[in-house]
Amino acid sequence: MTKAAVIILAGTDGHSNLGRLVNGLETAKEFADGDGDEVELIFDGAGTQWIPELEDEDSDYHELYQSVRDEASACKYCSNAFGVNDAVQDAGVVQIDENDGHPSVKSLVEDGYEVITF
Repeated sequence: MTKAAVIILAGTDGHSNLGRLVNGLETAKEFADGDGDEVELIFDGAGTQWIPELEDEDSDYHELYQSVRDEASACKYCSNAFGVNDAVQDAGVVQIDENDGHPSVKSLVEDGYEVITF
């Protein structure tokens, strides 16, 4: 059994960031589809901006996002800082604020998660 935390940090600007998002979602899906694997998908920093875009059914990556949405959460502080807090809340994505408003990477490591960033 593998435990992985996939953290999306890439913002919505530029083709390379889109590639990082898609690779992160594909990685999360691979773990989610694994027999007995655990995955946490965390949108952090500028990555929180992807949530309203991915929630849009017209997004090219909406279906891929939906395949791992149950594992998704977002940094509460960054959702506010990047102006997407209302959209994240409307989407029902869990907001994490364990470490001064941010997710705790330390806790993930202590819980045995391999941390992978995109």
